[in-house]
This record gives sequence, C-alpha cells and structure tokens, in this order.
Amino acid sequence: MAHFDFAFEPRMAAFAYPLGVTPKTTGVDVGDGRLRARFGVWSLATSLDNVEEAKVTGPYKLVKVLGPPRMSLADRGLTFATSTRQGVCIRFRRPVGPLRRTALTVTVADPEGLVEALR
Repeated sequence: MAHFDFAFEPRMAAFAYPLGVTPKTTGVDVGDGRLRARFGVWSLATSLDNVEEAKVTGPYKLVKVLGPPRMSLADRGLTFATSTRQGVCIRFRRPVGPLRRTALTVTVADPEGLVEALR
C-alpha cells in the first residue's frame, strides 16, 4: 500500500482546519487494486482498473481550491485541495459514487509519485 500525504499551504490550512481537513484526516492510498482518497469527512474510492489517466496539473487559482471539496459542474470532477501549487488530476473510465464523479484532483505532496503508483 502506497500512501500520499496532502501538501498543506499555510494560507489554505486556516480554511481547511475548521472543516476537519488536517494532515491526520487526509491522504491518498493506492494498493490492493484500489484507489482511496480521504479529505476530512469526504472520501472517494474506486478500483485501479477504473483509472483511465493520471497527470500532474497546476498551479491553481486560490478561489478554485480554497475550502471544502470543489465540484465542477462542467465535467462533474471533484477537487480535494490544500495547495495552489500542483496536484494530480485522475480521470475515471466509469463515473464514481452517487454523484457520478468523472475525475478527482488531489494536491498531494508527491504528485509524480502518485502518478507513477497509478500506472
């Protein structure tokens, strides 16, 4: 099992901590044929064979990533973010969860490592 911690920017932590989003309540795990992402009380999980693509993206505008998870109305993607610098956009073959998410962006501390783990 590979675990990837989120990268916490100090200016974003002030908005994340009151939501329960802390280094202890966040992370992305890859292993046992599964991808699991946790962001405070929010989470998303799918099988690794449902991962179509993973690529490093960013930087992001602060207003696009600040606070609770962000949901895109354009493509039904979900963002778990604690940094504006960079992250990983993970696209799914089949939508995930009850809201049928097509992608997940996570701002982990080691984006290249996560991309490699998802290959």
